[in-house]
Amino acid sequence: MDDIINKFLLSAVLSVFSEDVAGKVVLITGASSGIGEHMAYEYARRGACLALVARRENLLQSVASRAMSIGSPDVLVIPADVSKVENCRRFVDVAVNHFGRLDHLVNNAGITPVCLFEETTDVTKIAPAMDTNFWGSVCGTYFAIPHLKRSRGKIVGIASSAGWLRVPRLSLYGATKSAVISFYETLRVEIGREVGITIVTPGLVESDMTKGKFLSKEGQLVLDQELRDVEVSIMPILPVKEAAKSIVDSACRGENYLTVPAWVWHSFYWKVFFPELLEWSNRMLLMSKGIGGERDTISKKLLDLTGLKECVYPVSVR
Repeated sequence: MDDIINKFLLSAVLSVFSEDVAGKVVLITGASSGIGEHMAYEYARRGACLALVARRENLLQSVASRAMSIGSPDVLVIPADVSKVENCRRFVDVAVNHFGRLDHLVNNAGITPVCLFEETTDVTKIAPAMDTNFWGSVCGTYFAIPHLKRSRGKIVGIASSAGWLRVPRLSLYGATKSAVISFYETLRVEIGREVGITIVTPGLVESDMTKGKFLSKEGQLVLDQELRDVEVSIMPILPVKEAAKSIVDSACRGENYLTVPAWVWHSFYWKVFFPELLEWSNRMLLMSKGIGGERDTISKKLLDLTGLKECVYPVSVR
């Protein structure tokens, strides 16, 4: 009983006091755009040193320059592909050799396949989603844990609300994120308080996906804003700057879970208490075909008829 009370008190204290990350070392994967990019800026404003990882070196250099200009004392750019095990080993080693320590690991890199499972032309071409979203997080974590234990550091795992909310055309993406959630929940049990783990399940956030960039049924990266409109409909998209601040705040407070935007969390209760109703509504809104074909869905009609795109979509994704 005393242990339960102590845990409750510790949780209450952590919710009030926030970690000062000034001078600490933060490694962020997928830092060239979206949530990863803006988390870099948020950590930079707080005075953290940064190791930025992504495949697109030119974009990383731009992010690094801006991060330095807004407060980061040192930024290291490491071009790497998280889907490759040796790349994960290398970027952790390079960061630790440069800074001498590692305090926060942000596993953010990800790709989003958007297609009906039965329409996938070659399921093996969607495998990179698991390699990046799941194995990239696992391998980065594996090589970073010894350093994080020494610093009593933190892991921020960027999963997705699609990991627990079943949305048509996101079956494969959701499966990769379910795996990420399960991995970090179990790892938290195994390592206890030695390393803090914050699992983040974003909903609709300003990103490449909400701009309409994702893997097609052929496994090719495409820009398809019409399909984006089918999936997103009239749901408000949270500006990425707000999401990044919420995530860094949550990690610094030592929280176990965060869902952004906060309203998305309510769908979890629908899933628990009214699962059949939630499945029916998602199928009706996102799968019902009109005379215009498979994209002539109720969700798309709601967006077109109401004209709400100008109100609920950030300018960058319209």
